[in-house]
Amino acid sequence: MNIARTGAAGAIASAVIALGLASPAMAAGVTACLITKTDSNPYFVKMKQGAQAEAKKLGVQLKSYAGKYDGDNQSQVNAIEACMASGAKGILITPSSTKAIVPTIEKARKAGLLVIALDTELDPANAADMTFATDNFHAGVLDGEWAKAKLGAKAKDAKIAFLDLAVSQPTVGVERDQGFMKGFGIDIKNPNKWGDETDPRIVGHAVTGGAIEGGQKAMETLLAKNPNINLVYAINEPAAEGAYQALKSVGKAKGVTIVAIDGSCRGVRDVQKGIIGATAQQYPLMMAKLGVEAVYKYAKTGAKPKATPGLDFFNTGTNLITKDPQKGVPSIPVKKGLELCWG
Repeated sequence: MNIARTGAAGAIASAVIALGLASPAMAAGVTACLITKTDSNPYFVKMKQGAQAEAKKLGVQLKSYAGKYDGDNQSQVNAIEACMASGAKGILITPSSTKAIVPTIEKARKAGLLVIALDTELDPANAADMTFATDNFHAGVLDGEWAKAKLGAKAKDAKIAFLDLAVSQPTVGVERDQGFMKGFGIDIKNPNKWGDETDPRIVGHAVTGGAIEGGQKAMETLLAKNPNINLVYAINEPAAEGAYQALKSVGKAKGVTIVAIDGSCRGVRDVQKGIIGATAQQYPLMMAKLGVEAVYKYAKTGAKPKATPGLDFFNTGTNLITKDPQKGVPSIPVKKGLELCWG
């Protein structure tokens, strides 16, 4: 079953089968730790809720930690050390720094803890026992395919603004960016970086920090470079919302198509309002749920989760959400997206 093209419920069922879980039972003495980038971002709030619910169901003691801000590596280092000291069987982590955290994770693994990265792969990816995440490249491809179909004949002369996450590469932001290019029909050159492409349709790249304010400033910068932009790829929905505000302020909002990735409730409502043309939805609750289940199984049997065939991580699924479905591009309606959204 291709879970990127099914509903979340079906994806969870398939994932549970893939993990080979036994019937739930009290997991006396099993402790797991969840370490997120922050505890304020709705995405990580939903992830924590999913982990807590599954831990309660399985009888696993869950300890939760978070960085003080996105990028706070030291707090995550401290959390891992606390988990090791507490006798935890496994750690679920959304790494703030995919490289800097690796030495501490290596210590945890050598101490016998199962380490699963959620949402974001470590650098290198095999520094964790497994990653449970969205196929971010595929999410970008869905956006690109939809945008290309939406523009039709105008796609060959599109003027595209890329609102990326950060300068650092490779990252999740690069995967999404390059996926969009692939779906739209742009030669991506080196798939591990953005900015080396030569397609004349690309107006430019600007970083947003994944925030509304950052998206607005980035869009203003690129509009100054070319006021005829008619397509915007945004790393996430806050950046897309900022882009829309910048476009609206100069009277161009109605003539520009915006695509994004996330699937938050606010973002899906922006699709409903016509602010965003399409967004690729990811499922943080599922990542956390499956992560807790994997620690539970590891504690009971010693077995570790396996990657989705053809990938180096476990794919937790993606659905494109739009009010304007395009032929040949799989998508779900806004109503379904609102049922599955987070935040």
